[in-house]
Amino acid sequence: MFSLEQSLQMFLKARLLESGVDYPRTHSLRRLLEMLAEASPDSAEAARGVLRRFMLELGALEDAYITSRYVPREFRREDAERLMAVVEEVMRVVS
Repeated sequence: MFSLEQSLQMFLKARLLESGVDYPRTHSLRRLLEMLAEASPDSAEAARGVLRRFMLELGALEDAYITSRYVPREFRREDAERLMAVVEEVMRVVS
């Protein structure tokens, strides 16, 4: 789960850099998507759409980042598979 969060976080930060935006020090996937929507007119509607559609799942990925660093937690395979599909969809849509 940590790797899923990291891959999406780095992907979104790379997209922001491509748009000429210096992103703040944040691990919030939702904030990064909001920034991408503001910075890139070409991706704005797509970024807002996946943000609305996957708000809960993106929050779960953010929680996975925090728990991996501070609190031991186990995840179910089904959860990881679902969130992997979300990460792939977000990357596809905002590419």
